[in-house]
Amino acid sequence: MSRRIAPLPHRHVLTLPARPAAVRTARETTQRLLAEWGISPHHPAVDPALLILSELVTNSVRHAASVSPSLTVSYAAGHDTLVFAVHDRHPYQPSLRTTAGTGVAAASTGLATVVELTSSLAGSAVVRQDGDGGGKSICITLPL
Repeated sequence: MSRRIAPLPHRHVLTLPARPAAVRTARETTQRLLAEWGISPHHPAVDPALLILSELVTNSVRHAASVSPSLTVSYAAGHDTLVFAVHDRHPYQPSLRTTAGTGVAAASTGLATVVELTSSLAGSAVVRQDGDGGGKSICITLPL
């Protein structure tokens, strides 16, 4: 018997220019959405989620803007789950695996922070390549 996963009731998509101001806008939008969706700003997953999101948007701005002039943040939430993804059109696919014994994600302190925080919250982080290979989304799922 297969188990059906219900779709998350709250969704939002935000597209921003790949510029430094995108980090602040993404954080502020996240805070507003979480409040609208009834997720307390004091929930223990909120501050780490905001830091993870900031790191991912910063990475897109720093490393993908030359190829991808915009980035997209997609959000979804339910009563016990928060999911967000940052998408850009740069073809590089970063590794989210940690280097054995170091806890450091390959070649990026920001991604190491993402992996460490996501793991500490019993969440998951995956890189999903666009179908045409020309971009990717880094997707984070956190339990609430």
